[in-house]
Amino acid sequence: MRIYVTKNYDEMSRKAANIISAQIILKPDCVLGLATGSTPVGIYSQLVDWYEKGDLDFSEVITVNLDEYRGLGAESEQSYVYYMRKNLFDKVNLKSENVHLPDGRITDAEKACRAYNTMLAEIGPQDLQLLGLGKNGHIGFNEPGKFFEKDVHCVELTQSTVEANQRFFEAGKSVPTHAYTMGIRSILRAKRILVVASGEDKADAVQKVFFGQVTPEVPGSILQLHDDVTLVADEGAFSKCRA
Repeated sequence: MRIYVTKNYDEMSRKAANIISAQIILKPDCVLGLATGSTPVGIYSQLVDWYEKGDLDFSEVITVNLDEYRGLGAESEQSYVYYMRKNLFDKVNLKSENVHLPDGRITDAEKACRAYNTMLAEIGPQDLQLLGLGKNGHIGFNEPGKFFEKDVHCVELTQSTVEANQRFFEAGKSVPTHAYTMGIRSILRAKRILVVASGEDKADAVQKVFFGQVTPEVPGSILQLHDDVTLVADEGAFSKCRA
């Protein structure tokens, strides 16, 4: 495992973006696994900036996203496809046919999960998978539980996750209670994994995920068993890991 501790969020974003851009330059047709939430916003902004300057070319890149809310489609501003279009997809030269997310419009969970599992198998493993961390140590929407979910599945979100995501929804609008997400095996098949974390409110999660016991009660702890993981965290997020 490689660990980079940065002074602040902006430095974290730039360091992570450097790692992703290097992957694109070394393999222009790479498969990138992407994440949503507040933490990756600065990373995507930096990647867009380099694209606009002519330093990056996304024309051959294939993307697969971790998750999507069940019941939300691209027309919803709270959907993750909308988020990705706003922060990255519509600002670079990614081809629409190379962009993949679980289809939140499909309410039949078995059908939606089967379709995304099939697509992931056809594309092959991610060359680089970007991950954020939930405060409870979740990755994707793999919530704490008694066992590690393997493949794409529909998950009932914990109350802490629903509350954490409420800030992305307008007042009075409720956060969906279910989401489609890559499972642990779907994530671990990536050749390289890049984890980003920012802020003191993520310090407990970072400590438990990277330095605690491997347990499904802290889903991200399974990353300790992967051969190629890089953590980029700012000082706040890494504050409980120092000697």
